[in-house]
Amino acid sequence: MLVSLQVRDLAIIDSTEVTFGGGLNVVTGETGAGKSILIDALLLVLGGRATPDMIRAGSTSAEVSALFDLRALSEVRERLIAAGIEVDDELVVRRVVSVDKSGARSRAYLNGRLVSLSQLSQLAAGLGDVTSQHEAQSLTDPTTHLELLDSSARLVAARELVTEGQREFAKATEQLESLLRELRQKTDREDLLRFQCKELDELKVAPGDDLRWAQERDRLKNATRLADISAESEDILYARDGAVVDQLGAVSSMLNELAKLDVELRPIADLVESAKAQVDEAARSLGRYGRTVQADPERLSELDDCLQKLQKLKRKYGGSVESLLEHRQRIRQELDNLEQGESRVAALERLVDQRREQAGTAARTLSSQRRNAASSLADAISRELGSLGMGGARIVVEVSPTSPASGELAIDGARLLPTGIDRVEFLIAPNRGEEPRALRKIASGGELSRALLAIKRVLTEVGSAGLYVFDEVDTGVGGAVAEVIGQKLKAISQRNQTLVITHLPQIAAYAERHYVVEKHEQGGRTCSTVRLLSEQERTEEIARMLGGLRVTDRTRAAAAEMIRSATIESQ
Repeated sequence: MLVSLQVRDLAIIDSTEVTFGGGLNVVTGETGAGKSILIDALLLVLGGRATPDMIRAGSTSAEVSALFDLRALSEVRERLIAAGIEVDDELVVRRVVSVDKSGARSRAYLNGRLVSLSQLSQLAAGLGDVTSQHEAQSLTDPTTHLELLDSSARLVAARELVTEGQREFAKATEQLESLLRELRQKTDREDLLRFQCKELDELKVAPGDDLRWAQERDRLKNATRLADISAESEDILYARDGAVVDQLGAVSSMLNELAKLDVELRPIADLVESAKAQVDEAARSLGRYGRTVQADPERLSELDDCLQKLQKLKRKYGGSVESLLEHRQRIRQELDNLEQGESRVAALERLVDQRREQAGTAARTLSSQRRNAASSLADAISRELGSLGMGGARIVVEVSPTSPASGELAIDGARLLPTGIDRVEFLIAPNRGEEPRALRKIASGGELSRALLAIKRVLTEVGSAGLYVFDEVDTGVGGAVAEVIGQKLKAISQRNQTLVITHLPQIAAYAERHYVVEKHEQGGRTCSTVRLLSEQERTEEIARMLGGLRVTDRTRAAAAEMIRSATIESQ
């Protein structure tokens, strides 16, 4: 719901702020007073195009700010949150228009965050719908008509079945196409994988082999030196006369004798005895090791070759033996998949056929329900048009198959979308004998406004409870038809906040809040202001609308009676 609108330096409005309420809000005023500026202001905050002539003469910029209550607009709130806009129950939309040598420039803000004009149009969708002299509006956009038909006919659940069926059909089709693409490249890919697999298998590497091979290679490269030093060390420690073991034995004997004389030497004697035993064991181990170390040129060459191949494979497939083995496992799995490809194709083809049949059944059922509902909806809107003084007009809710694009999912020759196989558009023949055409192609602003009023009246319970704005809905009508239009607007306003700009007292009488736009001179300049009327002022304004420049007691009485009758009728 629109809570308030602030306008600064827009056209002939210097500065004004208007607070709106729920239900039916009516704006009246003399011709040329600036009523349409409110429409321009609303269109700006909803993402409309800005032009240099919108800026008040003598000013460098114009600004419009609107405060919306989002409590009944959950879809809008969710869209804003998804876009990263911080919102609670309120949204402030601000639009600043300036002018330079290149023309009009504008900036838009949502709760203080700068957004592009395209983002504003997208995120503000659903806040308000403006019906005014061919301005862009949701009900003239065919992309909204399918949703309106489905909602009015309670086909949302049936459409969800189609959405699920289309998703599963698309998923199965993509799996099949992916496998077929894979198989088309099978020969070259399979040759490459088999070469890689053979290359890895020939090395027969296992985790830790790289370290073991490097250690064995280093041992073989230094076999002579290792054997010589081991033998010499054994000789020094154990084999020669005066070896370390013999000397430790002599020291041990002397300390054992001394320990008999002084017990404090016993630990030292034990340490020397232990050292003698350890040196003896080290010498024997060196002897055994030295006898096992032998030069083996063939094995050394083999190890060098293995390590070179391993290093090459690491650079090619991974930085470790574990990476090579993981790569080899992936290759084997892919080869298995390629070898099983033909049988998988047959299984996926059967799945695609099954999913196509399921999606097709759901889509055909929904399409049939739409065609049945379209006729009833068209008749209901046509009857509304008759009551609005367009008795010769006829609405057609056209349900036609979607046009399939190359490579798209198709059912019975129509492209299958998540919404089904239909496109829906509301068409109108304004006069008897004319061919129906698109709503957006209606030449008369008044006819368009009344056509959209009729649609909104029939679909008043469909969609979110946003703001409906009507301008020129009363063009070319009067008397009883004007009163009917007032009744229709009042009915719509029971669920949707409604703002109507009118010059007819029969419509203004149904207002819950009545505003007047007044033009006056200030400081040698023309200014327009918007203000809310009291009950007495409201009677006076409707009397003016009835009697023109001359307001009499009779017109005042007629105005009071018109308001009273409209109030009783609305209860």
